[in-house]
Amino acid sequence: MEIHLEILGEPKAQARHRHFSRGQFHGTYDPSKDKKESFASIIQKDAPKEPITDPISLELVFYMGRPKNHYGSGKKAELLKDSAPEYHSGRPDLDNLCKFCQDAMNKIFWRDDSQICRLFAEKKYSERPRVEILIKTL
Repeated sequence: MEIHLEILGEPKAQARHRHFSRGQFHGTYDPSKDKKESFASIIQKDAPKEPITDPISLELVFYMGRPKNHYGSGKKAELLKDSAPEYHSGRPDLDNLCKFCQDAMNKIFWRDDSQICRLFAEKKYSERPRVEILIKTL
């Protein structure tokens, strides 16, 4: 089985869980919860009827929007500079981007994260920010 997804928009990263205290009560919450639910609702239409139970390979390519300083100025404002990098090496961290996707897709596309036996991920720049996901059964 092979599933290919493309989710348009700037890729989101998993935020660290937050801890709080209210008097004697202490707790934690996930600040990414709403974003993950929104992401899950977008990809739900492409989900299999039943979550995959086999070992899987997951490929994630995060295309980040380019900043204005990658482009020329004046008449060359729409042209990419020769010095503009191909790969995105700033924040958000690649592992946090991966974790966000894995958490949002868990129990929808596969039964449990432990089924992911192979993971490939990269961050690149693009004119069209998006996430491309490829899920394969092994």
